[in-house]
Amino acid sequence: MPVRNPGRRIPRAPLLIGLGLLAFTLAVTDLFGLVGGAGASTTAPALERSLRFEDRADGAIVAREAATGAEVMVFDPGTNGFVRGTLRALARGRRQADLGRDAPFRLAAWRDGRVMLQDTATGREVELNAFGDTNKDVFLRLLIAPEPKP
Repeated sequence: MPVRNPGRRIPRAPLLIGLGLLAFTLAVTDLFGLVGGAGASTTAPALERSLRFEDRADGAIVAREAATGAEVMVFDPGTNGFVRGTLRALARGRRQADLGRDAPFRLAAWRDGRVMLQDTATGREVELNAFGDTNKDVFLRLLIAPEPKP
């Protein structure tokens, strides 16, 4: 049976310094989370667009303005694998939830550079910055493409 040594205790000063450092770290991360992290997604985006995507028989994907159905951009067959993969993943979520294709996707960009694609049917969001600038920029081209003429 182990015997306790009554003279062996944790020094009070390092213990208090450690707890203070922990409290400071939690306070700072909480503050920055509200200023520039998850809390920032509640601000209005600088640009946003509602889009629908359809597959053509030749393998191309057509991006259309949700409100008018006008063609915004065409992704040729065998190109833009990131766009195809992202849309495929979101479409799978719709199929699993037994939702149709009618609800548009919302593409939005904020002033701090974040770009997000949201499936308005399921509520799923894809933070496009997480996949690098090249992949994010493909979606940005959709966002800043000129308004199509009906």
